[in-house]
Amino acid sequence: MNIFKQIIPVAIVAVPMLGMASGSEPAISAHQTTTALADSDTVSVGTVVDEVVWVVGDEAILKSDIEAMRLQAAMEGVKWSGDPDCTIPEQIAVQKLFKHQAIIDSIEVTDADVAAEVEQQINYWLEMVDGSRERLEEYKHQSLTQIRNDLRDEMKDRQMVQKMKRQLTEDLSVTPAEVRRYFKDLPQDSIPFVPTEVEVQIIQQTPRIEPEELNRVKEELRDYTDRVNKGEATFQTLARLYSEDPGTARRGGEVGLAGRGTLDPAFAAVAFNLTDPKKVSKIVESEFGFHIIQLIEKRGEKVNVRHILRKPVVSDEAVERTLGRLDSIANDIRDGKFTFEDAAPLLSDDKDTRNSKGLMSTNMMQTGHTSSKFRMQDLPAEVAKAVDTLQIGQISKAFKMISQRGKTVCVIAKLKNRIDGHKATVTEDFQVLKDVVLQKRQNERIHKWVVDKIKSTYTHLNDNYKDCKFEYEGWIK
Repeated sequence: MNIFKQIIPVAIVAVPMLGMASGSEPAISAHQTTTALADSDTVSVGTVVDEVVWVVGDEAILKSDIEAMRLQAAMEGVKWSGDPDCTIPEQIAVQKLFKHQAIIDSIEVTDADVAAEVEQQINYWLEMVDGSRERLEEYKHQSLTQIRNDLRDEMKDRQMVQKMKRQLTEDLSVTPAEVRRYFKDLPQDSIPFVPTEVEVQIIQQTPRIEPEELNRVKEELRDYTDRVNKGEATFQTLARLYSEDPGTARRGGEVGLAGRGTLDPAFAAVAFNLTDPKKVSKIVESEFGFHIIQLIEKRGEKVNVRHILRKPVVSDEAVERTLGRLDSIANDIRDGKFTFEDAAPLLSDDKDTRNSKGLMSTNMMQTGHTSSKFRMQDLPAEVAKAVDTLQIGQISKAFKMISQRGKTVCVIAKLKNRIDGHKATVTEDFQVLKDVVLQKRQNERIHKWVVDKIKSTYTHLNDNYKDCKFEYEGWIK
């Protein structure tokens, strides 16, 4: 994980790609080179000899971009709506239009957001291959480090596109009367089906790390500092070799210009007090682990530093003790000694849920509102497995999982509510229906914007695509 403040909810929803049957957001391909592969008479399996197939403005769409998106769709088992040979390049082209406008409008995304989404996507893929790093690397024909590096640019582009879309539609709203009017004459078979959703409460505790392990990590960091001070190695080299923050390690530990409010508070307190770029900070403990920091520059209210992160390893014995303690708490709740709602604020160390009596929630990306209702597939896998067979009000056995902050944690979960799948009604599912109407308005505006943008943007298509039936008119000029 990284040293930026955690800004994502405890449960992360893996988002498929736009233009597919699911109607979600596509990733911009990370393979953004315009250099063709070297000529060869023999092409290995999985290799695509590149060529430019579309040009949008001053950006090229390569055959490898299309094949990368096709591969990702196949991996995630998602089907494209329409002919994928036409739909895929068109969707990439549309995203380039949004990205181009986002750059013009100076829309920015934070390294924290990008790093979080990279880890989310990798974890999602790992779950699909039973947690096997080797199987994922074999499927993607890349090492995990290469996958992570490619995803960084991809996720940055995706977030810029999402912000651009929100900017284009942020002034849209719908009234209750408009919602009722829209659904009054809607055919029965067109009324949306609300899938089964659950509400879940958790109590989370982090196993105690043994003093010997803490001393080991601190001694490693002291050794790195000593080697830098003696001139035996540069901070950048040591960060690349040893830092456990994948988002910055490949850049020699460089965080990038960041404001105080976007950084972990303990990290920021030290980073903003550094004055000498030649010196290494004292050891800093944050919620992600232990760091040493080196100043690069200060610019106004922002600072750019390098850091090396080391994370102590939790022992199996500490995990077992914590699981046992949580099982004991769960038994006391079952025996009526106190309630889950009373225990969560006092006994849980998960700051995202303890102030809501353990109730998990997530920010809905399309609508912007917060919801405590999850589809089972949108919960963290371990939580979903724990509550899958529970009745409403029951509490799970304690289980271990990796938190979004990259820490080993132990959890008990309570199924607060389960709403079985059903046809939406205005009285029971007003927010769902309101979101449908709002999404329809947003899609209409986005469609019009794309068509207008195509008219004013240079585009050139390979002849192979000129017979395609595109969603947006105007590509062929």
